[in-house]
Amino acid sequence: MRKSRLKFAFLKSNRITIPASFFSMILGLVGLGSCWRVAAKIWYLPIWIGESIMLLAVAVWLLLLLLYVSKWLWAREAALTEFEHPVLCCFIGLVPVSTVLVGLAIAPYAHAIAVSLFVIGAIGQLSFGVYRSGQLWMGGLNPETITPVLYLPTVAGGFVSAIGASTLGYREWSALFFGAGIFSWLALESIIMHRLYLLQALPISLRPTLGIQLAPPVVGCVAYLDITSARPDTFAQILFGYGLLQALILLRLLPWLLQQPFAVSYWALTFGVAALALASLRFVERGMTGMMAGLAVLLFISANIVIGSIALGTLRLLLQGKLLPPSIPAKVP
Repeated sequence: MRKSRLKFAFLKSNRITIPASFFSMILGLVGLGSCWRVAAKIWYLPIWIGESIMLLAVAVWLLLLLLYVSKWLWAREAALTEFEHPVLCCFIGLVPVSTVLVGLAIAPYAHAIAVSLFVIGAIGQLSFGVYRSGQLWMGGLNPETITPVLYLPTVAGGFVSAIGASTLGYREWSALFFGAGIFSWLALESIIMHRLYLLQALPISLRPTLGIQLAPPVVGCVAYLDITSARPDTFAQILFGYGLLQALILLRLLPWLLQQPFAVSYWALTFGVAALALASLRFVERGMTGMMAGLAVLLFISANIVIGSIALGTLRLLLQGKLLPPSIPAKVP
């Protein structure tokens, strides 16, 4: 009996506890896979590349989901610490958001499963977004803890759910999710900009989260294109233009962002980078030519370089045994 208890304690103490932020890998991979799916249509590129990326995303999601569930079962204290953390708790919203994206990845092959994953993910992101927003509405937030991760529960959840609903044929629901996403973005944008402009610079470890700043306009652009038809209108191009501005600012800040050694946190850059390329590809797919056609080529190549480099860096950390970050402090000073 004593041996079995010791064995149980040993297994419990040696569980791998991953942070919820690891699910940002799924956003980047599915985003890149979606780019390849559209590029295969408009430029006749190999279809198998995009599908291979989607397969990799599904496999990584399954592994991360298994590890994350086991974290709540075997390392509940660590899971609760993350859940109550004023910054890192927002990354929990990526769990249902990535579930919606995995549904989109498998939609061409298993529509019923894709719909089920979409329903689970959409309900999950909406529930967590309402819960987290309720916390924020009660006040008392330390301004130093305000970062672009605040976009994840409601903005990312709303836009991704809009894309999922439209892709799977639920256009009415898509418009509702888009509304939730875009007005949440507009409400949060000024708050986050106020913090970035007036308070101390983000700590080095949190600087990669500025990559999330690129995502709202371009993911919103993709969502808007999904709920509309025909040639992209002026509003879609306005969203895309603001996304380009964010990308240029991040490019200007790149030396400052890269002051810390490479870490998994750099995946925060990937969803916005992929969505920027995907939006331009969708423009070309919907009939735009000229300048946009040239931008689509440039952004598609850039997305492959950025996401491919981060994926290779992550693999290197895994092989070196340095993938997992240090334990999370209970509070931010």
